Amino acid sequence: IEYEYIAVNLLKGDQFNPDFQKINPMGTVPVLVDGDVVISDSFAIIMYLDEKYPEPPLLPHDLHKRVLNYQATSIISSGIQPLQNLAVIRYIEEKTNAEEKIAWVNNAIRKGYTALEKLLVNCAGKYATATQIHAAVIKFQIDVEPYPTLAKCYESYKNLHVFEDALPAKQLDAPAPSN
Repeated sequence: IEYEYIAVNLLKGDQFNPDFQKINPMGTVPVLVDGDVVISDSFAIIMYLDEKYPEPPLLPHDLHKRVLNYQATSIISSGIQPLQNLAVIRYIEEKTNAEEKIAWVNNAIRKGYTALEKLLVNCAGKYATATQIHAAVIKFQIDVEPYPTLAKCYESYKNLHVFEDALPAKQLDAPAPSN
């Protein structure tokens, strides 16, 4: 799929730029603009792209596997990611100290990973919901040892160049590595 990547630097406050706010008043990323269609939710973007470009599928055709993807994606997009995004972390920093902030974020991630582990333990193959990659892909930032199913999936994903290429450090607007 051809696309134009437009960087939005959250640390510099690009999300508050009036031009960006016209596109997405919530000031969140990602945002997909496809002609007159504007979508500012990760899972809605996945569903839209899966409908518009059905091959290869982002979601499995099998109903049971598709529902597992919906559940895993919901856990990530509702129970993990929003609890440790930049705006929430900054708010917590204002109200507490760095140590409490880290504990709060780690607790949110651990709760989500525990739920994902329980959801996927009996259905995961090489990848989260079988032997093909679908929407239930997880970006790990804490120790996954207590979550053997998630760790196994992560090992499978990290060997795929498409996941390596999607890492934040590989993006055009990534900050230069510090020495």
